Amino acid sequence: MEIVLNGTPHRLLAQQTVAALVAELNMSDKAIAVAVNRNVIARGRWQEYQLQTHDIVDVVRAIGGG
Repeated sequence: MEIVLNGTPHRLLAQQTVAALVAELNMSDKAIAVAVNRNVIARGRWQEYQLQTHDIVDVVRAIGGG
């Protein structure tokens, strides 16, 4: 299965949840936001939200500053 991750094609071995993708990227403990097809997915839904072929996924890290 293939998705587009941050603008680049990304192959998944099987259908995954957003949580599984975040874990695969080693970002589970990071302050991030995830959008699928331009819709932000609440962190509380990551475990249940199933990615589909050709989804456009954006993972954005929160960066503090001032």
